[in-house]
Amino acid sequence: MSTDSTKSTPDAPATSNPDPTTDLKTLPMAEVQKQLGTSPEGLSQAEAAQRLITYGPNEIAEHKTNPLLKFLSYFWGPIPWMIEVAVILSGAVGHWPDFFIILVLLLANAVVGYTEERQAGNAIDALKAKLAITARVRRDGEWGTPAARELVPGDVIRLRLGDIVPADARLLEGDEIEVDQSALTGESLPASCKPGDPVYSGSIIRRGEIGALVYATGTRTYFGKTAELVADAHTVSHFQKAVLKIGNYLIVLAAVFVAVIVLVSLLRGDAVLTTLQFALVLTVAAIPVAMPTVLSVTMAVGARLLAKKKAVVSRLVAIEELAGVDVLCADKTGTLTQNSLTLGEPFSIDTITAADVVLAGALASRAENDDPIDLAVLGGLSDKDALQPYTIIHFEPFNPVDKRTEATVTSSDGMTFKVSKGAPQVILALAGDSAAITPAVEAAVNDFAARGYRSLGVARTDDRDQWIFLGVLPLFDPPRQDAKTTIATARTMGVSVKMVTGDAIAIAKETAAKVGLGTKILDAAGLGDVKKQESPEAVQSIETADGFAQVFPEHKYHIIDVLQQRGHIVGMTGDGVNDAPALKKADCGIAVSGATDAARAAAAIVLLTPGLAVIIDAIKESRKIFQRMNSYAMYRIAETLRVLLFVTGSILVFNFFPVTAIMIVMLALLNDGAILSIAYDNVHYKMKPEAWNMRLVLGIATVLGVVGPIAAFGLFYLGEKVFGLGRPQLQTMMYLMLSVAGHLTIFLTRTRGPFWSIRPARILWIAVLGTQAVATLIAVYGLFMTPLGWGWAAFVWGYAIIWALASDRIKLLAYRVFDRTNKTASPDDANTTEDTLSPEHDAIHGPSQTTTPATAPIPTTTTAPTPRRSKPTTMTTPAPTNTDAATGWHPKHDRATLPKTGGLT
Repeated sequence: MSTDSTKSTPDAPATSNPDPTTDLKTLPMAEVQKQLGTSPEGLSQAEAAQRLITYGPNEIAEHKTNPLLKFLSYFWGPIPWMIEVAVILSGAVGHWPDFFIILVLLLANAVVGYTEERQAGNAIDALKAKLAITARVRRDGEWGTPAARELVPGDVIRLRLGDIVPADARLLEGDEIEVDQSALTGESLPASCKPGDPVYSGSIIRRGEIGALVYATGTRTYFGKTAELVADAHTVSHFQKAVLKIGNYLIVLAAVFVAVIVLVSLLRGDAVLTTLQFALVLTVAAIPVAMPTVLSVTMAVGARLLAKKKAVVSRLVAIEELAGVDVLCADKTGTLTQNSLTLGEPFSIDTITAADVVLAGALASRAENDDPIDLAVLGGLSDKDALQPYTIIHFEPFNPVDKRTEATVTSSDGMTFKVSKGAPQVILALAGDSAAITPAVEAAVNDFAARGYRSLGVARTDDRDQWIFLGVLPLFDPPRQDAKTTIATARTMGVSVKMVTGDAIAIAKETAAKVGLGTKILDAAGLGDVKKQESPEAVQSIETADGFAQVFPEHKYHIIDVLQQRGHIVGMTGDGVNDAPALKKADCGIAVSGATDAARAAAAIVLLTPGLAVIIDAIKESRKIFQRMNSYAMYRIAETLRVLLFVTGSILVFNFFPVTAIMIVMLALLNDGAILSIAYDNVHYKMKPEAWNMRLVLGIATVLGVVGPIAAFGLFYLGEKVFGLGRPQLQTMMYLMLSVAGHLTIFLTRTRGPFWSIRPARILWIAVLGTQAVATLIAVYGLFMTPLGWGWAAFVWGYAIIWALASDRIKLLAYRVFDRTNKTASPDDANTTEDTLSPEHDAIHGPSQTTTPATAPIPTTTTAPTPRRSKPTTMTTPAPTNTDAATGWHPKHDRATLPKTGGLT
């Protein structure tokens, strides 16, 4: 979570729309009971059943896509359209083998994509099922425990220590309780609530027991209002955009070539049916039939690898998005910090030692109360047996009147004394010498507050039963142990981390400094209306900030929106209800371990282990997956262009079909079937965010796609003019050439350097050799074609290998032309691999991840991360306004119970 109750309390709704429940939250209890038609005795079972029909279940309705429509969506888009056209044409001319083979590939893509996303969804549903809760409800004068989803406005419920509040409710008569609202507001410390106060769905009772009257359920709760922002958040995957561009490119190519051939054929007087048949062959040749399947399988394999690293992928395209993330908006509480109070270095008076202050504070604490403050103080004892010599005779817990705890203690020598801890000004008032020590104590408390710490005063009585002020205990939420190293690793990988929190600026700055972020923290209150367009200065300050403090849910959404408009690919981590809208809006929303249902439902990736380290592992894995998809896209475009140019050229120049329709289908089946193994290939991941560079992809693919036909026409010339082969045998030779050369192309596109720079995975070798052995046997012995013989087959293999070696050098020259961003360095700047090969052996991929490339300096806290298509900008953070210099608390959002010295109450 990342909002603080000093700022982001649920009293400020997630949306600006008026809500009738707002009145029920503030009206006198008698009026609330009158409006809801209820009393402290609760409803009858019959009335509750009627209201359940009227108000609906107490749950956030999940808008799930119809499974059938979800499955059918895989048949919609440029590439599926092309495949579907090929299926129709195959049926129209009666080419049933083609018809069934292409149809199977079309269905395979849909089944793989649908199955993987469904499995991920089932994993999320299983996690949600574990969190199902019940509620203690009074109906017909009897207490029962129905499912929380059956609650209705007007129900009377009982809240006890550890309970999750099942709906928005007003507290009935009873003692004050403490409520943990961190899932809603991000505030680590519990909030004190007295009778008449509202408590919110998703909160946890940390101290006390009390009855409550439900006034809002389901989408009318604060939780539900946040869900409205989630519903409004929609993004289009960069992967989907890239596939659309590739599909459009291939459609244009196919349309142009088919139109030329049809026009020439008709002018030559060829039969219409023959022309239609050829159009079918060319369409099949142009369509990357298995492209969606290969890309889906590649991401599915990656999703399984990420699952082993405790990262569940709920949307496959999130893998590609994560590879491109260059700004990670990290939630503070629970993500960068441990979300647990910890004792800092105490301030002590005169000769009193820090250990004495901690011991007295620990004696005034009780572990069995499960109070976070007491547990933090007890955890500060250096010797866990230090309390053994003492016996607690009497203990008075914290109450809002006295604002302190007190214990009467007997030591092992029979001496009896009292100890107390609480708000510093309250403890000072107990001490007889307070006037002399007040300036020093206030200076210590203010110093702690300026560093983001909360303060507790500690005192004990002497042998005359007079109170003596001992010192001040500072409490803070410590950073996670791996936070600093993880952030440093993220920077070396080109990912700028920005902290987003609801805490005050002082706390945010202190935390940011400890985890290695800069201290240029913006006050989100200064962003103004989050629905308006920001000024260029405000946009620049958002882009260059190291973090944001005092943030509402809609601020998070707005910050991500601004960064996305500046060309950044934005990742967002979070775990609370208040994080859900931003998680949905981000290019890659990441729900951290222990996240709420709302956060997990909105996120694209759900982490099952705490900390940021698993995110870095996920980024590394996603960049490898991206490299595989990028390699395959180049290969597929190059192969499509190779076949189109060669077949079209043969028809126009020689009036000859170089391959038959069944040969084309067999090429697609064998080549694309084997190429599925690229999902397991060895790759280097870049030490900078990935992006679909369509100019580079289409450029390299086009160069290789043009070189291929030159080689094919060379073999065609040798076969017909030099060796005098007949046309049927020549067709078989050309089939084998296209098959062998096609598979050799994947070894060219999979590396940016020489083809030997990264060792291929064993499964890729086996798949290629296996399918080409089959293709060779088909050609040699003439299955569905004229036999070629072993001699000519060996000649074709040798010819194809020579041209592959030449093509590899041409590819390197093409990278120099099309990859203009890397003129003075290797195209990948810095990469690493999990291969046994050392990265230094790869001439194109540069140094390993432990080396900082000279041409790609690590981002500093004074320079904004460079978005795609934009220049670095210098930080111009506006100074926070109306903020107490000593405490860092914004007066607008100051808790009423927090003293101006910054001490804890």
